[in-house]
Amino acid sequence: MIKKLFSQMIVTQIVSAMTVTICMLIDIIMIGRFLGVPSMSAYGYATPVLLVFAAVGSMISAGIQVMCGQTMGVGDKKGTYACYTISVIAAAAVSVAGTAAVVIFTDPICTLLGAGEPSPHNEIFVLTKDYLRGFIIGAPAFIMAQIMVPYMQMSGSRARLIVAVIAMTVGDVAFDILNVKVFHWGTFGMGLASSLSYYIAGIIGIVYFFKKDCIFKFRLNLFSFKRCLVLFRDGIPTLVNQISLVFLTLSLNLLLRHTGGAVAVAAYSVISTVGNLCYSFSTGIAAVALTLSTILFVDSDRSGLKQLVDTMVFYSITICLAVTVVVEFAAVPLISLFTEDADAGRIAVKGLRLFVISLVPCALNTSFKNYYQGINHVRHTMLISVFQNFLFTIVSAFIMSRFLGVTGVWLGFFSGETLTFIFISIYATVHNKKSEFGLMAYSLLDSDFGISDEDVFEASVVCAEDIITASQDASEFCKKKGIGSKVRMLISLCIEEMSNNIVKHGFKGRKDHNIDIKVMIRNGSPTLRIRDNCDKFDPVKYVKMQNEEDAVAHIGIRMVMKLVKEANYVNSLGLNNLTLKL
Repeated sequence: MIKKLFSQMIVTQIVSAMTVTICMLIDIIMIGRFLGVPSMSAYGYATPVLLVFAAVGSMISAGIQVMCGQTMGVGDKKGTYACYTISVIAAAAVSVAGTAAVVIFTDPICTLLGAGEPSPHNEIFVLTKDYLRGFIIGAPAFIMAQIMVPYMQMSGSRARLIVAVIAMTVGDVAFDILNVKVFHWGTFGMGLASSLSYYIAGIIGIVYFFKKDCIFKFRLNLFSFKRCLVLFRDGIPTLVNQISLVFLTLSLNLLLRHTGGAVAVAAYSVISTVGNLCYSFSTGIAAVALTLSTILFVDSDRSGLKQLVDTMVFYSITICLAVTVVVEFAAVPLISLFTEDADAGRIAVKGLRLFVISLVPCALNTSFKNYYQGINHVRHTMLISVFQNFLFTIVSAFIMSRFLGVTGVWLGFFSGETLTFIFISIYATVHNKKSEFGLMAYSLLDSDFGISDEDVFEASVVCAEDIITASQDASEFCKKKGIGSKVRMLISLCIEEMSNNIVKHGFKGRKDHNIDIKVMIRNGSPTLRIRDNCDKFDPVKYVKMQNEEDAVAHIGIRMVMKLVKEANYVNSLGLNNLTLKL
């Protein structure tokens, strides 16, 4: 089910990753087409501020994925409610503080970004300041939209995410057109258009959290600074990743200004915007990897993590290779959307074609980085972030620019990603204490992690006929492991009763329903896990709500719940997960 779940999550996660990028993309197209090169340069100087807000939002979002993934993985509803409560309060506090800081210190911030000294005659400074004034109005919605993404992904509300992104995109285009055709508010209007579109996306998303069946509840009494620190700690690797990108953008702006002048900076603002859209694919793949690796790691699911590594590598290569080919061929028309300036367009086309050859190694690096964060290799994750998103890239760009000028800067992206992947490979070899060339060398799983493959039985059920086969095979597996006949019979009974109930009531209306059955032997004691992708149904709660005076009703589920030592249910990622200890 890991491969199927990955494929189901990846589309909405990629679309969600585009939430920030699409507005930036639309803005730079409109700015380039209607406001000219000076405004494009101003937008490029303002970009690091946008990235700082994106960094904070991404940090909270990643903390949610790790913390909430862990609580949902073990069925800790109180912990899940606490995570939601803390993230909402933290996002609100950060939004207020960040907005106030930009409003109060706009002038020194613009100077720090490289736009020059405050002066009404400094066109770049004035334009940069105007864009920040428009953008900051939507900063709270910008951050709130980011933290809604993991919650809606975990709850299986993927369609709502896509609707929110589509509405945001349409809104931003409409507001931008109104700005350039009606109001003529320049770069301020562009920033304001993005702000309004973020609020549209936020309103569509926030409706879910007021629904009765929402699995996330705001409980102020569960807020604690200790839990808040845990949330931020879990998100620190992502913050380091994003801050590294901020410093990279600042450094490359300065390097390009010195090497190729304002036109090179303008070209980079175009390349970085298209590049961010391309990065959405690798970011989406990596986000799925983080969510699944966290849940599987808490569940000590060794085989699931192996499947995850294989799957994320496959998608990283195939999807990003396809994106690379498309962009290589479409570079000229893509750049023509952003600017009519011949010099900026020529530099941007060449730069974009050199930039996109870094997409495949970038996707691999980002996926492994998030996977390592999910399995608690936090320091390794942060080190990769610094190397990938700043050190290796800027050093490569600086050195090659000495010999190749602006071309050397563009080649720095591919060189930085390649050096990062080499570092990951060397680290994996050293960690494993032997040379391995297969994908599992990169999993960094200790030999004693989880349950060994020989102590795990797995089966997939897609129709009623598969249930008896799975039941018999599970019983035979347990027999080989020395499990007594009484427990073997109980395992078979649980598989048959619960699976038949799922097929009877859940396999309706769709053809892609299936059940994953897993029996795990730990210290001679078996645990049965039944996972399905049908509508939400909690058998543990359901039995408690039924009238016990009716001895016949729901007899199968009722019998199973009475015979097992412990039953735990959790709905995660739109999947029903029932764990039975026998």
